[in-house]
Amino acid sequence: MTRPVPLPANQPADRFYAGGARIAAFRGPGGHPAAGDHVPEDWVGSTTTLFGEHELGRTRLPDGRLLADAVAADPSAWLGPEHVARYGADAGLLVKLLDAGERLPVHAHPDVAFAARHLGLAHGKTEAWVALTAAPVHLGFRRDVGAAELRKWVDRQDTAGMLDAMHVLDLEPGDAVLVPAGLPHAIGAGAFVVELQEPTDLSILVEWDGFAIDGAAAGHLGLGFDVALAAVDRRGRSAAEVAALRGARAGDDGDLLPAAAPFFRVERLRGAGGWDPGFAVVVAVAGSGALVAADGGRTPVSAGSTVLVPWSAGPLRVEPDAGAALEVLRCRPPAADAGQQPAES
Repeated sequence: MTRPVPLPANQPADRFYAGGARIAAFRGPGGHPAAGDHVPEDWVGSTTTLFGEHELGRTRLPDGRLLADAVAADPSAWLGPEHVARYGADAGLLVKLLDAGERLPVHAHPDVAFAARHLGLAHGKTEAWVALTAAPVHLGFRRDVGAAELRKWVDRQDTAGMLDAMHVLDLEPGDAVLVPAGLPHAIGAGAFVVELQEPTDLSILVEWDGFAIDGAAAGHLGLGFDVALAAVDRRGRSAAEVAALRGARAGDDGDLLPAAAPFFRVERLRGAGGWDPGFAVVVAVAGSGALVAADGGRTPVSAGSTVLVPWSAGPLRVEPDAGAALEVLRCRPPAADAGQQPAES
């Protein structure tokens, strides 16, 4: 039986936006967070690289191997035979801790169909957030935006025009929000979220003025803006439609985002419970306890812990310590019987 694997922080350095202090506070010294004020992302259990990189972003296991190599060598042990039969050795999931030390720029991610057609990839980048702090997010347009208007915003870097056309959704701790591929968004300053996404690093920048990135060169995935901006969903949405993207609130347990099932799953458990075998990234949000295997083996967890669970770890029991209000998130790939439905570009 393979044991769950506690993971230290995995924070790519010198990102183009500020953050990192909340990751350091959340993980504590035992999580080995990176120092600095531009390390806003912790890539947890990652088989994925930053766009254009060969290794950066991928998780390295305690034995020195890259997780991607370990999965490729024995996909059934890591992902389970049913997952492998449906998806092959593709883990199908990327989890991050994301600390927005400043408002992120307005951007969007391509969907599966666009990524396949223009980049030859199996995944786009539908994502979701489980909020750990309160913060605003800009999410979707309030009205239809023409292609020429969007391009003018990009060319002129008209931040005021972009933001004025977008909805603002106020996140509270515990909220879960689905962000379909294509939907323009900008996470607000102060947001600290557990982010689930398809396993890519594909972003199309609509805004970059004032950030430490050459968006004119790096903001279009090497496709040019004439092509890349076609991936942005320019449809206007009602306030009710945007509010409906929030699948769960702070008091909800169990499956937080049923609508995300074709792409990934996230469940919240407070207190004791049992889990079936399956590949997962576990994030302990509060309290302390252990993941207990069928043979009694224990993997301690506490607030700030991240643990990689292979399928071969078998069924697990989540046991809080006495008097501890343990709360964990279990992040998983889509079920073997869930088929992705590529969105239209």
